[in-house]
Amino acid sequence: MRYLIDTHLLVWWLNNDTRLPAKAKRIIADSDHDIAISIASVWEMSIKHALGRLDVPDAFIAAIPAMPFALLGITPNHAWYSAHLPPLHKDPFDRLLVAQSRLEGRILLTVDQTLPEYGQHIELV
Repeated sequence: MRYLIDTHLLVWWLNNDTRLPAKAKRIIADSDHDIAISIASVWEMSIKHALGRLDVPDAFIAAIPAMPFALLGITPNHAWYSAHLPPLHKDPFDRLLVAQSRLEGRILLTVDQTLPEYGQHIELV
């Protein structure tokens, strides 16, 4: 299976946080799965860190190439698609993750209770 993990899951994975759901841990740990993180999540984490709202390890950016995840860039199609989703969620980063999951054929793993309202390609963990 091909997955995209949301920003919360990435942060919890990075920090070895106990809030990372067991189901997410199992999916991420399964070497048969193709797991990706989005540049949108890196961007969101960077902004929140700069605002003092998120503790991110200083070496985070340098560590990205060594992470066991594919890195998913943001394309014009992702941006366009995200702007045309139904207004179920206001967060532009989450909307971009939904667009990426749909356009790239990945299942978005999330803990956000609102995102499954978008239907296909979203899995609550």
